[in-house]
Amino acid sequence: MSVELLRQIAVYALTGAGLVFFLAGTLGVVRFPDTFSRLHALTKADNLGLGFLTLGLAVNAERWADVAKLALIWALVLLAAGTVAQLVARSALVRGER
Repeated sequence: MSVELLRQIAVYALTGAGLVFFLAGTLGVVRFPDTFSRLHALTKADNLGLGFLTLGLAVNAERWADVAKLALIWALVLLAAGTVAQLVARSALVRGER
C-alpha cells in the first residue's frame, strides 16, 4: 500500500465519521421530545462531526496554512455553537418550556 492510498483511506474514514455524527445530530433533533434534549444532541453531535470533517480535510490539505485555517474555523465554530446553544436554552427556559 502506498502512502497516498493510506492518506485517502484516512480522509474517507474521517469525513465519513463526521457525516455519521452530523446525521446522528439531525436524528436527535427529529426524535427527542423537548428543546433541551434536542439542543444537547445537536451540539454534541455537530461539534464531533465538524471535528472529524476538519481532520479529514486537514489530512488532505497541501499546506500547513490550510490546516491552520481549518483549525481556526473549527475553534470558532466550537465557541459559537456553545454560546448559541446556551442562549437558545435560556430563551426556552424564560418562555417556560421544560
